[in-house]
Amino acid sequence: MSTAQPAIAVLGTGTLGAPIARNLARAGFPVRAWNRTASKAEALAPDGVTAAATPTAAAEGADIVLTIVGDGPQALELIQAANPAPGTVWVQISTVGEYVDELAAHADKAGLTFVDAPVAGTKQPAEQGKLTVLGAAAPSVRPTVQPLFDVIGARTIWVAEEPGAASRLKLALNTWVINLTHSVGEAIALTQQLGLDPRQFLDVVTGGPLDSGYLQAKSALILSGDYEPSFTVDNAAKDARLALEAADRAGVRLDLTAAAKARFERASRQGHGGEDMAAGYFASFDEKE
Repeated sequence: MSTAQPAIAVLGTGTLGAPIARNLARAGFPVRAWNRTASKAEALAPDGVTAAATPTAAAEGADIVLTIVGDGPQALELIQAANPAPGTVWVQISTVGEYVDELAAHADKAGLTFVDAPVAGTKQPAEQGKLTVLGAAAPSVRPTVQPLFDVIGARTIWVAEEPGAASRLKLALNTWVINLTHSVGEAIALTQQLGLDPRQFLDVVTGGPLDSGYLQAKSALILSGDYEPSFTVDNAAKDARLALEAADRAGVRLDLTAAAKARFERASRQGHGGEDMAAGYFASFDEKE
């Protein structure tokens, strides 16, 4: 690899991919991006990102390829379509659960250097470059990707040397976030239906040991009725499914997460699948026939 800034291909410019590509370009990295909806990649041109017509065109000549899509099968499909040259570093940022083993196996077969690097954080921290990067990779490749992680994240936690450990840790983090989200929605729904102002509930917990920034952020969305997505209901249901699948293989009961998945699916059937996961609040009410 040259001593100049490595060329980067970003495959997937959605909620996280777009700000990640933008921040990397602003930091001086040559960035080419591809997205299934071409206009989303083209919209990054003012920030110095070059839109590519195909995944192959994005990855051609790239030193590092980032995949930031909805799930593991999509990530595998994309990296196969991109077909980066052997020796290319593949940084896999999507939340893929146990499917990470399939991705690592493909990387090995294709001669790619695989970095398992899911992130904690959603739209706003991605825009601010304050994600938390969970990394699993051989020590020899870490200096290559750390400058990228320093741009997109506030900190990097190297979990292990073997790929897979970071994706599995992300599942544990997601169970906490998923269940906390529903706790906020249920508390507000119950307060309302008991004829009280939910702001009274928030007054009780604000500033005390039960308070959190996450509680304040998600309750604000529910009370305002503004569900512009940082992370959608449908994506949250997918992540709950991944956690449940991993737990089943590990012999762990995730009763709360199973209920959370059902609530997200109920909210999605009610028409809230593309809204912020805080819209799981609507699952507190019966579905209308």
